[in-house]
Amino acid sequence: MKIGVMGAGGIGQAFAGHAARAGYEVILSNSRGPESLAAAAREMGPNARAGTREEAAAADVVFLAVQWPQVPEALAGLPAWNGRVLIDATNAVGPGFSTLDLGGKNSSEVVASHAPGARVVKAGNTLVRAMLAADPQVAGGRRVLFLCGDDVAAKQAVGEILGRCGFATIDLGTLASGSPLQQFPGGVLPTLNLVKLG
Repeated sequence: MKIGVMGAGGIGQAFAGHAARAGYEVILSNSRGPESLAAAAREMGPNARAGTREEAAAADVVFLAVQWPQVPEALAGLPAWNGRVLIDATNAVGPGFSTLDLGGKNSSEVVASHAPGARVVKAGNTLVRAMLAADPQVAGGRRVLFLCGDDVAAKQAVGEILGRCGFATIDLGTLASGSPLQQFPGGVLPTLNLVKLG
C-alpha cells in the first residue's frame, strides 16, 4: 500500500515516519516542492521519498496535515478520488487558537466538501506533535488515536494502518458524531494522552 502525506509539518512528518517504519511506501509532500523534503525523507529510511502534491494525492491512502487556511488549495485541482481514503488530520484553528465559523459543519465535513469522492476518516489530529512522533508503545501498552468516519471499510483500513504503526484506536462513529469530539478547538479529546494496556 502506498500512503501519500500532504503537509510535512510536525504532524505530517510524525505520521510519515511511523508509516515508513511500519513498511508502507510513503510519499511526503508540501507546498514548497520535493527538494525541500529530500533530507526529511532520507531520515525516514528507504520506504519514504519526497514527491509532489499530485503524487502524494494519487496514493492509495492520503494523510492530510496542512494548516487550515491551506485546505482548499491543497485539495484543489486533483484527479478524482474514486473512493480512495483521505485521513483528515487537520484542525480548524483561527488566529490565537480561536474557533472558526464553519457554517454549521464540523471541520471534517468541510474537508470532505473539498475532496468529493474521497472516503474521509478523521484521525491523527488530537495528539501534540511530540506525542504523536514518540514511540506509540509505552508503559506496557499502546498510545490511543481516535478515528471517525462515515465509511466502515475506510475506518477499518485506517485502523489497520495505525495498528501496524503501533497505535491502539478508538472508533467514535460517524463524522457527524465523532469529528466534533476530535476537532480543535472545541472538542474534548485534543491533547488527551491515553494508553491502552494489554
